[in-house]
Amino acid sequence: MPAVYRADTAPDTTPVPPRKERSRYFDFLRAAALVRVFLYHMFPAAWLAMIFPSMGVMFALGGSLMATSMQRSVEQAITGRLRRLLPGLWAMAALVVPAMLLLPWPGRPDLTHLALWVLPIVEPPAARWAAPVEGVLWYLVAYLWLVLLSPLLRRVYRRIGLVAAVLPVVAVFFWDYLEWPVPARAESAVTDVLTFAGCWILGFAHQAGVLRRIRWAVLGPIAAVLVGAGLAWTITHPGEEGIDLANEPVAYAIYSAGFVLLLFRVHPQMAWLKRVRPLNGLVNFCNARAVTIYLWHNAAIALVFAAAERYELERIGDNLEMAALFVLSLGLVAVFVALLGWVEDVAARRPVSLLPWSKVPASRPRKEQPEWCGPVWF
Repeated sequence: MPAVYRADTAPDTTPVPPRKERSRYFDFLRAAALVRVFLYHMFPAAWLAMIFPSMGVMFALGGSLMATSMQRSVEQAITGRLRRLLPGLWAMAALVVPAMLLLPWPGRPDLTHLALWVLPIVEPPAARWAAPVEGVLWYLVAYLWLVLLSPLLRRVYRRIGLVAAVLPVVAVFFWDYLEWPVPARAESAVTDVLTFAGCWILGFAHQAGVLRRIRWAVLGPIAAVLVGAGLAWTITHPGEEGIDLANEPVAYAIYSAGFVLLLFRVHPQMAWLKRVRPLNGLVNFCNARAVTIYLWHNAAIALVFAAAERYELERIGDNLEMAALFVLSLGLVAVFVALLGWVEDVAARRPVSLLPWSKVPASRPRKEQPEWCGPVWF
């Protein structure tokens, strides 16, 4: 079906409802989560995941925003999330898939499997050299399923309340520790969805104002117990690579839930953020280019490390080498954002901006003057 494009038309006189003020606290949390993800992949230290469980926070933010959107229209909430989520993946596929087909690919699957690069219901197949690219796509798979399951999850939440956030944790325990006759990619997708469905539902509770009504005397101890239990589980169940929260789905689910309870219970005033201009700009930039940064940061890190190995960068010393790799990785991420970040603007139906630093551009801006804002795919 051909794309439909906005064109110059007569002014729209339909009254526009007031837009809800953007949560700068949510913007700050999303930016912090992206920074922590980058640091974890750059310096894979287990304590980074414990200081700030980025994935749990990001899924909780997604659940809260999804609940807000579903108040207006369930169908538009789902299609809107898909519209914002998938074009960035398609841009990646347009670059990576042809390269994988042209280069040697031992054990290449049937071409029909490449359809997963269009609609990733499980992680798409990839050549070994593309593993750093494909390795981050589990998040998109889990996010896609949680978006599609949101009407059902909201119905369950409305019926049994916060108990709904406990059920996925119980389910991931049995799913992770029992043998299931399903393909590995499907098993991984189910594990990821169950791990973070509890945080997604806590996002529903935040949007409904339930968490704000729980007294600190009750919520604080519960959150502390969850965080402590997650840490204890991680320490007593070390994996092949040692103690790492990210490798223990049950522990990650419990720990993330406790962390999210604390973060979503507070309501800090974020007026100070505007006075710290560099930090404010970074928060704006991360939110306007969140999908692009997430999709390409690991590829940038892998490319920089491969180049360093080839050109023997370790000769300058360990400390200088890591500092150089860090700076080069940030620079390459900036290159990817400059080349492909416009996809997020087109997907959000807003004017393209090369460097969205001064503010976070809104999705579906007001029609103050007719202008082309890209194709309308959904």
